[in-house]
Amino acid sequence: LACLGFLSPANRGALMTCAVVLWVLLGTPAGYVSARLYKTFGGEKWKTNVLLTALLCPGIVFADFFLMNLILWVEGSSAAIPFGTLVAILAMWFGISVPLTFIGAYFGFKKPAIEQPVRTNQIPRQIPEQSFFTKPIPGIVMGGILPFGCIFIQLFFILNSIWSHQMYYMFGFLFLVFIILLITCSEATILLCYFHLCAEDYHWWWRSFLTSGFTAVYLFIYAVHYFFSKLQIIGAASTILYFGYTMIMVLIFFLFTGTIGFFACFWFVNKIYSVVKVD
Repeated sequence: LACLGFLSPANRGALMTCAVVLWVLLGTPAGYVSARLYKTFGGEKWKTNVLLTALLCPGIVFADFFLMNLILWVEGSSAAIPFGTLVAILAMWFGISVPLTFIGAYFGFKKPAIEQPVRTNQIPRQIPEQSFFTKPIPGIVMGGILPFGCIFIQLFFILNSIWSHQMYYMFGFLFLVFIILLITCSEATILLCYFHLCAEDYHWWWRSFLTSGFTAVYLFIYAVHYFFSKLQIIGAASTILYFGYTMIMVLIFFLFTGTIGFFACFWFVNKIYSVVKVD
C-alpha cells in the first residue's frame, strides 16, 4: 500500500492503523482457506480448527503486546497505548474479526475438498534409512538460509527505521525484495521436498512449513546481533521491550514464510502426481 502511494512514511501511525484494519477485515479469507485445507486433509474437529484460526495467532500477539504495554505504563512512558484503545482493539477482534472468520469457515466447509490427483495407499510404506541431508532437521536448517540472504540488507534499514528513528522511504525496493522472498521460499522448499520424495520420504506437510519458516529463526538471530552491535540500550525495561516486539515480528514472519513454503509444496506435489500415469 505504501508502494502504491496510499501510505506516507512521514505519517508514523498510518502503517500500524492500516495493518490492524487489514487484519480485522481479512478474517473471512483466513477462515475460508483454513476450513478448505482442513477438509482436504480429512479433519473432523472443525470447531477447534475455526477457533484456533480466529484466536491462536492474534491471541499470542495481543498477550505479548499487552505485556509490553504494561511495562511502558509502569515506566510512565508516553509511548504507552491508552486503556481505551486496547479495549477498542479487543472489540474489533471479537466483534468483527472472529465472526468474519466463522463466516469464511462456513463457506470453506461448504466447498468440496481439494481433489487429490491420485489415490493414496491405505497402508503407509516404510521409509528407508535417510542420508544426513535428507533427514528432517538438516533440511529445515538449510531451507531458511537462502530466503534470509535475500532480505537481510533490507532488514537492517527496517530495524533502523523502527529503533533508530530513521525514516524508511524505499517501499518500491522493499516490494521487489518481498517478491524475491516469495520466490526463494517457494523454490528452496520445493527443491528440498523433491529430494525427500526421491529418497522415498513422503512426510512433507510440516517439513515444508518449517523449512521456509526457519527463515524466522535467522531473522531472530540477526535481531539479537543488531541489538548488541548497533543499539546502545540500557535498562531491563528497554531490553524486554526490544525483544518483546521482535518476538511478534518473528512469529508473524514465521507463519508467513512457512505458509508460502507449504502452499508451494502442496501445489508442486499435486502437479507432479497429476502427471503420474497409473495403469
